[in-house]
Amino acid sequence: MQTHFTLAQLADPDTSEANRILRACVHCGFCTATCPTFVLLGDELDSPRGRIYLIKDMLENARPATERVVKHVDRCLSCLSCMTTCPSGVHYMHLVDHARAHIEETYRRPWLDRWLRGVLALLIPRPALFRFALVGATLARPFASLFPRALRPLLALAPARLKAPSRVDTPQVFAAEGARRRRVALLAGCAQQVLEPAINEATVRLLTRHGCEVVVARGAGCCGSLAHHLGKTDASHTQAKANIAAWTRAIEGGGLDAIVINASGCGTTVKDYGFMFRADPAWADRAARVSALAKDITEVMADLGLRQPATPMGQAVAYHSACSMQHGQGIVEQPKALLTSAGFAVKDVPEGHMCCGSAGTYNMLQPQLATQLRDRKLRNIESVAPDIIATGNIGCITQLATGTGIPVVHTVELLDWATGGPRPAGLG
Repeated sequence: MQTHFTLAQLADPDTSEANRILRACVHCGFCTATCPTFVLLGDELDSPRGRIYLIKDMLENARPATERVVKHVDRCLSCLSCMTTCPSGVHYMHLVDHARAHIEETYRRPWLDRWLRGVLALLIPRPALFRFALVGATLARPFASLFPRALRPLLALAPARLKAPSRVDTPQVFAAEGARRRRVALLAGCAQQVLEPAINEATVRLLTRHGCEVVVARGAGCCGSLAHHLGKTDASHTQAKANIAAWTRAIEGGGLDAIVINASGCGTTVKDYGFMFRADPAWADRAARVSALAKDITEVMADLGLRQPATPMGQAVAYHSACSMQHGQGIVEQPKALLTSAGFAVKDVPEGHMCCGSAGTYNMLQPQLATQLRDRKLRNIESVAPDIIATGNIGCITQLATGTGIPVVHTVELLDWATGGPRPAGLG
């Protein structure tokens, strides 16, 4: 694609990177076949290629975002299926993230939309506040019809009962069982420790059982992805810096073989810290070091090797590959191979590349499209008649569980159960 940025514009590192990405696009349209919003809506502007044209025009002419641009960029899930499909290597993720930051800076949204985005960015990254808000949302669910339409999806996603906070999410070190094979840090995260604290508990048990010393570093928290994808760059970079500083202290205090992430949306962002801070001399080296150490839990377990199952399994498991896992991180085979070696009968899901509609805050900001995508995903999952649905992302777990009676659990909970841990509570 031909571009016409000025030299002054190209002096900005983000604009320069956008220019490089845009020039890689050859207009082939392969991305349209795998883009969930184009498949649903059939609108060229709701495809990656269409959004690229809108973003190019906006950035090249240095103009504020318009309502038209915002509408179609907001509809993008950032599922990154287009990046897996693209034969030219167009890094759409970095381009759309830059566009969202430009929108946040130049476009004034309607007050309710602006308020809702601000509330989500404030509450979800802070577990104590998020827990308090969920208590209120749970109490308000019977009166959902009295609330503004934009707020009803938030109430619908609130759990019927909150789990108690887990001790594993506080800063501490868990000793390896037997000889220590690895020393790793675990990202406790934010929303996950409120919605499903059992995931971190299962992760710690699994890692220590396989010879890992696990560090929950003081000062580490939200990865920053939620604010980042809302275009709130200052907030996302502040959260990322807190993690980088916390893990740098852990590295200097005893070394780390890996930084383990068990929410694939967080993993995609942490692995991108090096890019996010590439132009910041004070943080670039530390950020790149952290990104190089970041691993999904299934990558770490595939490297360690799963011990023999403690008890015969055999349940049919539909593995839902989260978009941030398969498209964002390129992790496809390891989770399925681990589940198989744990004794489960893994079922491939038709249209496995398609998003379930969770996508961070998407199911709260674009509920109609998110529900259509969820129902489409569940029809495909239910077609293989599984006993259990497994996935590696808390957002997908929450999204899928609202539309099916099939138990939805994290992959790590099944691996923990198979190798000696408790039966996941989500299985009933």
